[in-house]
Amino acid sequence: MEVLKESVIILARIITIFPLFLLITHYMGKRSIGEMPIFDFLIIMTLANVVGADIADPKVDHVYTYLAIIVIPLIQKLTAYFSITNRKIGKKITFEPTLVIQDGKISVENLKRIRYTIDNVLRMLRQKNIFDISDVKIAIIEADGQLSVLKKENKLGVTIEDINVKKKSKNLSYPLIVEGKIYEDILNYLGLNRQWLVAELQRRQIAQVNRVFFASINDDHELHVSLKNEHQQMPPIYN
Repeated sequence: MEVLKESVIILARIITIFPLFLLITHYMGKRSIGEMPIFDFLIIMTLANVVGADIADPKVDHVYTYLAIIVIPLIQKLTAYFSITNRKIGKKITFEPTLVIQDGKISVENLKRIRYTIDNVLRMLRQKNIFDISDVKIAIIEADGQLSVLKKENKLGVTIEDINVKKKSKNLSYPLIVEGKIYEDILNYLGLNRQWLVAELQRRQIAQVNRVFFASINDDHELHVSLKNEHQQMPPIYN
């Protein structure tokens, strides 16, 4: 009998709490669902835990749950307001955008600082139909973790109608060296060997393979290299 009573209470809480939760989500706006900055993510997680605890434990006072669901989004709205009106506060509670690629070169220091791997960046580039890192002018990891990319001028797409010629297919770029490790299977696939690679690196005044953070090669045997200790003058990036 006690189990049935508590089940009815939980069912009643679900029926009453979710309409309020839905209204509050609409009040917080699309930004909380779409972009999901770090502070909004924490707000959503907190709300989820509050609602979950209320539904799962009939002993939790329903009134306090309602109070928390109303107050937490108000804090989010207030914080969003101060983030807009005061840039210093906004920078304290959100991640800043981080430049990870400039002129086809990877910023190893920035990748380590935000704890991203080269595999993360390459996957995100592929999702934007960019298969050769040398095509990238700049790439930025935004505050919400998404990747924004600006291609080099000579790699910007034009329509076939604009130039009235047959469009050529792009070369696919393969990862050849990742953090000093040579992928021998890529060399074999392209009909190359380690001696060719060493000669190409020496031509670029790179005596040791372990100096290479990332190197890619395309079907035309064009090699693109980013070094571990390569320091570039990075342009300022703002939110």
